[in-house]
Amino acid sequence: MAGTYLQLYIHIVFAVKGRDNLIGDSWKNDLYKYICGIIKNKKQKPIIVNGVADHIHLLISLNSGTAISGLVRDIKNNSSNFINKNKFVKGKFHWQNGYGAFSYSQSQVTNVYDYILNQEKHHKRKTFKEEYQGLLKKFEIEYNEKYLFDWIT
Repeated sequence: MAGTYLQLYIHIVFAVKGRDNLIGDSWKNDLYKYICGIIKNKKQKPIIVNGVADHIHLLISLNSGTAISGLVRDIKNNSSNFINKNKFVKGKFHWQNGYGAFSYSQSQVTNVYDYILNQEKHHKRKTFKEEYQGLLKKFEIEYNEKYLFDWIT
């Protein structure tokens, strides 16, 4: 729409189904590039995509007219198809249902970028469960643990 200007920075997090450690070092960068392509094809701007073997983080500059739920659905569907088509894993790859989406201001982008960039280092100190629940608490999002991702005990 003419005369409409907005800039939204959204940090998205989602996990491999069953929290299995399936994202391999040998192909994760191909996956991240592919996800960036999906985001660009949806007329959005990927800032960074990174993660570890069982989950990924995306920081996206979101433009007007895009529903986050539809964008995440398309990213998850298309990236699952990419992984399965390339036979990166034995059997069929799936992402878990659900995701987290958190908004940040322009002044926070560098810190969020660095946080996502350093996921491997970060997860030497903190589990994904601790990280995810920490984000939910930081953003004051009420949740029922029963409906969160399947956690490995």
